[in-house]
Amino acid sequence: MGSAWLQFIAGGLTAGAIYALVALGFTIVYNASGAINFAQGEFVMIGGMSAVTLLALGLPLPVSILLAVAASAIVALLIERIAISPARHSGTVTLIIITIGVSLFLRGLAQLVWGKGVFRLPGFSGEEPISIAGATVLPQSLWVLGGAALAVVGLGAFYRRTLLGKAMLATSYNPLAAQLVGINTRAVLFASFGLAAGLGAIGGVLIAPIAFTSYDAGIMLGLKGFAAAMLGGLGSFAGAVLGGLVLGIVEGLGAGLVSSAYKDAIAFVVILAVLFFLPGGLLGARRSDRV
Repeated sequence: MGSAWLQFIAGGLTAGAIYALVALGFTIVYNASGAINFAQGEFVMIGGMSAVTLLALGLPLPVSILLAVAASAIVALLIERIAISPARHSGTVTLIIITIGVSLFLRGLAQLVWGKGVFRLPGFSGEEPISIAGATVLPQSLWVLGGAALAVVGLGAFYRRTLLGKAMLATSYNPLAAQLVGINTRAVLFASFGLAAGLGAIGGVLIAPIAFTSYDAGIMLGLKGFAAAMLGGLGSFAGAVLGGLVLGIVEGLGAGLVSSAYKDAIAFVVILAVLFFLPGGLLGARRSDRV
């Protein structure tokens, strides 16, 4: 029984690491704009699908991954400039509705480009399972955990050591004060969309060898990333990571001990539970006023 628990937790941590990356994307945009970007899941999908396409064209896997992440970020920047920027002075609800429309548009466009097929990337270091403390995990699961950890560490270094990162962090704490000291909050919002999409694309690429990818893969990943952000505390970077890991573990244990049929429903239950019993999340939601 002990090994079964370890197996469920190992699977949950793998999924949770991806949810954490998606949740970080929600958090970055929320802190910059005060709105929820419901198109975040589609950037996860674009990352995975682009990597599959580039690899099929004969490019090496590392190059395909880098170009796929860049492609997702570029699409996000274009969307921000075309759809979000003209409405930046509108209310939060208007921005949320726009991001929902963007999500539907990107999903439809992806269906036209890639069709309805299901695709996958090869495992980064083979497909032979590894036994760890009685649990069997795929080598790709270790890539997911390691890649997510490196992305989180890199994001922390970006915020602490770069001028743009410090400007984004200042804007997340107090947009009005940041604007008064000369920070271009418009540029911060623009960069935030690209950074959030890049993180999402990393998650999409890492999970593609395990969960596969398709034109509609971003729907559930986006929902679960949002649930993770809510669980940890909307606007909190540490909360996004914690919420993702907790949601993944709860989902893994629920699927293993109850039924896998309820796996996707757990995210909905978490959102409702947080809204009713813990509206601030595990670490407390950050409140931010729109500029």
